[in-house]
Amino acid sequence: MTENELGNFLRLRREAVKPAEVGLPEGTRRRTPGLRRSELSTLAGISVEYLTRLEQGRDRHPSAQVLAALADALRLGSEERVHLRHLAKASGSGLGALCPGALTPPTRSVRPSVRMLLERLEPAPAVLLNRLGDVLAYTTGYERLAGPIGLLDAERPNILLYAFTDSRARAAYPDWARLADELVTDLRYRSDCTDPHVMGFVEELMILGGPSFSDRLAVPIEPPKPLGVERLVHPETGELRLSREVLELAESDAQRLIVHLPADDATSAELDRLTGRQPGALRVVTA
Repeated sequence: MTENELGNFLRLRREAVKPAEVGLPEGTRRRTPGLRRSELSTLAGISVEYLTRLEQGRDRHPSAQVLAALADALRLGSEERVHLRHLAKASGSGLGALCPGALTPPTRSVRPSVRMLLERLEPAPAVLLNRLGDVLAYTTGYERLAGPIGLLDAERPNILLYAFTDSRARAAYPDWARLADELVTDLRYRSDCTDPHVMGFVEELMILGGPSFSDRLAVPIEPPKPLGVERLVHPETGELRLSREVLELAESDAQRLIVHLPADDATSAELDRLTGRQPGALRVVTA
């Protein structure tokens, strides 16, 4: 993780905007791709010196008005605007202000109401994770899905440790590279501040996971992309195509519940066979 994610994001977006997109002439003597700093500063109504400080990480406290002006000038979409605000909050405030619970270890406890929710989800494959990707609880459906590929073998299973340190992960996930990108992006994006527990976990993974993990940290952080279909090669059913729904829990520890759903009819039939589900109980209300 770099210390200047906000500045890197602004610079990359500035270099990605073509002058013609903002009504400026292309010119023939441009040394910089995209917009010059002077051009962006004029469009946003801020000084070149201030924009330079932001890009270089020497100023990390831009106002909401400055962020809005930069977002407008850079033609950012809605998701990129949310990401810009996220980066500004992460770089511009102290640990206590943004993450009052970050000094405490990620909890491994599961609230009774969450346990009840998991029970109601049976036999759908569902798993509860904390902010480090530790597996805290899961349904029997998830156990039948993830157990045979070795994901639950560790005494304290962790999604990232499995993906980057267990050779079985690459065989189980044909699109392993995309999965790895998603996991690292998710870990970085959820770290709103310099959480010592996240940083310690990152250092551990850099050693255990090697370049496949550390190289992904060097890439400028991007907003998480919508979850696509995940392909999983299960030893009992063959390849499954799964969609994922992520439920963010309301409490402060950044726990999330991930439910795996079939993405096609063949996977639906295999999941029903694997989990023992009897289809047909759901009642859908239509307009």
